[in-house]
Amino acid sequence: MNYPVVAEHALSPVQRSWWSRRQQRTDMPALPPGAVYVLMVGGQYRAYPHGAQFDPAHADVVDASSVSLVDIRTRMVEVERTVPSVSAADAFTIRASFTCQVTDPTAVARHGITDVCVPLRSYLAADSELPRMSAGHRIEEVNAVRAQVTHRMTAYSAVVAPRVPGMTVEFVGIEVLTPDDLSAWERRVRDEHREQELEQARRAFERDGVLSLADLLAQGSNVADALGLSRDRIDIQDIAARIDHVEREERDRRHKAEDEDKARAHALELEEKITHNKLLLAIMQRVGTSGDYVDYGMMLQQLLNHQGSQSLSPPDAKAVGPGAGGERRGGGEPHGDFIKDEDDLVD
Repeated sequence: MNYPVVAEHALSPVQRSWWSRRQQRTDMPALPPGAVYVLMVGGQYRAYPHGAQFDPAHADVVDASSVSLVDIRTRMVEVERTVPSVSAADAFTIRASFTCQVTDPTAVARHGITDVCVPLRSYLAADSELPRMSAGHRIEEVNAVRAQVTHRMTAYSAVVAPRVPGMTVEFVGIEVLTPDDLSAWERRVRDEHREQELEQARRAFERDGVLSLADLLAQGSNVADALGLSRDRIDIQDIAARIDHVEREERDRRHKAEDEDKARAHALELEEKITHNKLLLAIMQRVGTSGDYVDYGMMLQQLLNHQGSQSLSPPDAKAVGPGAGGERRGGGEPHGDFIKDEDDLVD
């Protein structure tokens, strides 16, 4: 960098003009902002008064053999140094920052400081403790190296201040740069980690959505229809038509079940009637062949009164026999041909 001496120019001797008594220099370079002229006059460096109107006929200007343009503004200057790590394949890069300002332009021009970074690099390289500290760390341990280097440079600059002729230099800070390959690797790991987190979040959202839909569907078709309407997936006319269709099917199913129940009840009733008729006919046939007197009217009345029972009571003694109050055959015991149980007839 061209700081603090911005440029240096050799000047030609000024020729005397026969028509003018004053000699003037016409080959002076333009002065950039923030800079001053430092003239070489008779082997000595002399600064042109800063802020004064430039006079091409000034004695130092006319007699100067060269001129230096010196920037006197404050600048922030950064210099770098590499220090080793545990591995010979990797090295740490240290970047130190300094503030610099010219206090004596003639001293700066005399020493020809065209690049202030040169003496500052020498100052940084003079500290032999920095490479010893970094050599015990791997390149991945850059944060630990930063802390140690910062403490070291703070102490070093306080004991051994940087010196540049004609300038004030102050140590500002230091940093350890992350190697490009390590930065690329860390970015790749970071991006992969973020991608995995994004995928996990996406799956969690999807799972929550599925569970939420399942809960809604479990509440019935009305909730599902409302959800479809809210998302413009279902038309309300379609819902009305489907509800009407379901109600019609339900009515038809209910009517069919009622008809089937009536048909079964009717079939059972008819079967009972047939069974009773067969039973009555069998009893009458059996009694008719016994030879005893039978009151068929009373027998019919007893059958009707005991309809649906498991046993049939024997006919009243007054209804069966040779006459009213007559003695029954067999010493009062039922006739051997009398039916005791209706089930015997069926069998």
